[in-house]
Order: sequence, then structure tokens, then C-alpha cells
Amino acid sequence: MLDDLIQSMKQAIQELKQYAGKSIQLFHHNDSDGLSSGAILQKAFTRQGFAVHRFCLEKPYPVVLKKVFQQEGGIIVFADFAGRIAPLISTLNQGRNLALILDHHVAEPATDPMVHNLDPELYGMKGDRDITASTTCYLFAITLNRVNQDMAHIATIGAVGDGFFVDGRLADQNRKVALEAVRQGQVEIQLINGAEQYLLKTAKGHMPLAEFGAYLDTLGAAGYYQNGPDMGVRVCLEGISQESDRVLEKLKNIQSKAFKEEISRIQKGALKKTAHIQWFHVENRLAPMGVKMIGAFCDTIKNTKYIDPTRYIAGFQIIPNEIPKFGPIQFGEVKISMRVSDYLAEKIRTEDIMGLDVLLPEATGRLGGFSDACHRLTAATTVAMGKEEALIEEMEKILRTGFKVIPRP
Repeated sequence: MLDDLIQSMKQAIQELKQYAGKSIQLFHHNDSDGLSSGAILQKAFTRQGFAVHRFCLEKPYPVVLKKVFQQEGGIIVFADFAGRIAPLISTLNQGRNLALILDHHVAEPATDPMVHNLDPELYGMKGDRDITASTTCYLFAITLNRVNQDMAHIATIGAVGDGFFVDGRLADQNRKVALEAVRQGQVEIQLINGAEQYLLKTAKGHMPLAEFGAYLDTLGAAGYYQNGPDMGVRVCLEGISQESDRVLEKLKNIQSKAFKEEISRIQKGALKKTAHIQWFHVENRLAPMGVKMIGAFCDTIKNTKYIDPTRYIAGFQIIPNEIPKFGPIQFGEVKISMRVSDYLAEKIRTEDIMGLDVLLPEATGRLGGFSDACHRLTAATTVAMGKEEALIEEMEKILRTGFKVIPRP
């Protein structure tokens, strides 16, 4: 398990150090786990003498990957996504570049020896329980150089931000990195009503890491097209500032207004229902925020009176034809995000009903869509515009025909 993962990291690092290039293109996700992962890797690689060119993606879209892998002789690193699409990356790369994947979602092995899929899911760990991308990146960073041990608190930010707890506390590798941050005096753990609360020591006093994670999520998602991810990485490395507080407040106001308007639409009948699914479409109405906001909105409403707790929740949002720092790019696609109520979450945990990590990717694949990072209780994929209702119907077919869930090891 862990020993095998570390050994694979050592092999990848050896190749990295021997590689002719000293410039790294770093692609990372835009939530708290992805931003903390990006921060850890940016600092670790810079310390090692690499020039780091960082890009924040809401998803590793195939149209983006095709453009990225037109190059040759590059070093390309993915953090907090791409574990599942290692075969696609391998096909696009064909040995031309050195690529590293540091993810924690359900994964598939790479087929190109120049692509190193260092996703712990391939090594017996569960990415929705034992280890986040930030912790994976931290393990890679300290394997690269022990000096990077001083970023344990940043890894803990991502671990708490992703919210995967067992009996009210972080588990396995996430817990180990949190305890290391405590040992260094960066984090404090308090026991409240049988659950652990993780507090980050800041210049302004202790701040709950759950609150810090929400801070980053807003910067990265609501501020995706307004330099929010860059601000989020800076906050991870340098701490909260008056400038980041001002940006956050502005983004929260934009988000609050947009969410209230969408809730009003749902109250007025915008929610469509099939046998097992309730769904809606926000079109472009959440702009200028990023498409991760459709998932955030589903989280906001999943346990409210507007939602049927016995049906899966799905929301669609049009993907803008732009990637910050990357330039214009033609998508013609929509993102679907899915969530479940607390009632259904328990049924998924006990395997009484199908998890989103099986249901949504299977249906998406049948329509030629794109799947990457999906968990049992939270999932998102993309399909071509105009296929929204077809995707809902494909999921209903799967649920009606009893598509078998393959038990996880």
C-alpha cells in the first residue's frame, strides 16, 4: 500500500531529476484540496530549482489535454484530478513528455511508461476516506526533499476541506499529516462532542480549518474567472490578508445573489423529476463564477425543503469557452454535478443504492461524454450541449435495469 506508493514516487522523482527539461507545467483543481495541492507542488518544485508554470482547471477536459500534449520534451504534472484518465493521457502523450498524476479519485493505470499515475487508489487506499490529493502531494513533496515537511499544515487544509472523516476525525494518511502539523505547532486539534475540530494557527489567532477550506473553495470556484485560484494558492502559502478578505467578500455577495435567484426558480417549478432523479439547468446564469458552482449550489439545496430526499440531485451548467491563463477554447459542452441528500448518502454507504461514482460515469460514457473525478456522494462529468435529457434518461435506464455495482476492494 503506502510503501509501494512511495516506491513509485521515488522512481518518478528519479526520472524527474534526470529529465533534460527544468520547466514544469502544473495543472491543479480549483477547490480547497486542489488549491492546497497546487501550493505544495509549486513550492516543492521551485525549491528544487524548477521553473513552475501553474494552471488551474475546473476539470482536465480532453480538448485542453489535446492542446497540452501537442508539445514534446515537457514535464507535465496533474494534481487533484486525472487519475481516472491516465489511459487517455497515455494515448495523447505517446512517450513524448514526462507526466505525473497526483490524484486521489478512482483511478486507472497508465499505459505509457512516461506517464506516472501516483494515485493512491491504485495502491489500496480510498481517496474518499484515507487520503486527499493534498496529502498525496505532500507525500510526494517530502519524498522529493524532506525540507518540504514544513508544508504539513497546507496538506491538512486540503484534507479537512475535502471533508472525508471517519467517526468525526481524519483517517489514515490524512490523520498522520494532521498530527505532523500539530507536532510542528501549525495546527491544533480540539475534541468537541466526540468529533475533532482542526484549528490553524494564524497571525489573527486560531481559525477552524473547515472555515479556511470554505474560504479557499469560494476563491477558487466563485472567483475562477477573476484570479481567485491564484489568490487561493497565495493564501495557502502566505496566509489570509486584507486583500484576500476583500476579494472573498465580493465573491460571497455574487454567489449569494445568484443562489437566491436559482432557489426562487426552483420554488417556481424549475425542478424537473424522473423516477429516481430531480434535475435543473442554470444555463449561463451563474456567470462570472466558474462551473464548479453548480456543484456548490447542489450542496446548498440538497437537504432543503425544496428537494425530495429520495431522489438523486442533478444540476447542469454551460461551460464557458475560456480557461484562465490558457486562452479561448471551444467546448460546446455542459457540466453536470450530482449530489445526494443525507438520507440517500446513508443508503449509498450501506450499498443499498448505487453510488454516483458508478452511476454518472457509466451514463456519461454511453453518450460519449467525459468523466474523471467522481466520488460516491459527489460527482461531475461533461456532455455535449443538447444531451442533458438524454443523460438523465441513460441514468434512469441504468437504475431500472439493475446495472451491477462492482464492489470496491
